[in-house]
Amino acid sequence: MLDDKTLELAQGKNFGVISTVLASGQPQTQMMWVDTDGEHIIVNTEVHRAKFKNLKRNPRVTVLIAEDGNAWSYSEIRGHVAEIVRGQEARDHIDTLAKKYLGVDDYPNPIQSERVIVKIAPDRVVTFPPSQV
Repeated sequence: MLDDKTLELAQGKNFGVISTVLASGQPQTQMMWVDTDGEHIIVNTEVHRAKFKNLKRNPRVTVLIAEDGNAWSYSEIRGHVAEIVRGQEARDHIDTLAKKYLGVDDYPNPIQSERVIVKIAPDRVVTFPPSQV
């Protein structure tokens, strides 16, 4: 389950760092735009990208979302791919992310293959600083 801090970070203009596993077993880590539907961490990529191929082969993934301007405030989400969404919904979502991160209505980069939404279900969430209860 995603806690309030993780939801806040994923909804904000904060970058995520996603780690997947290459076929060789080597980890691959990349900076990503992130989102949430309240239940999952969401990333948007293209089917020809190594990270997507990695996730199709091995659905285990870690995403770290750091607060913009304060790297000591973050959430680490260790999870697995719960769903992949294709088609117009995925294409529209990258425009939504472009608006969030760049302030533009249309995603400005050329799309080389097919956009996909990857919904990541959390298995473990760690936030820092830890929540004060």
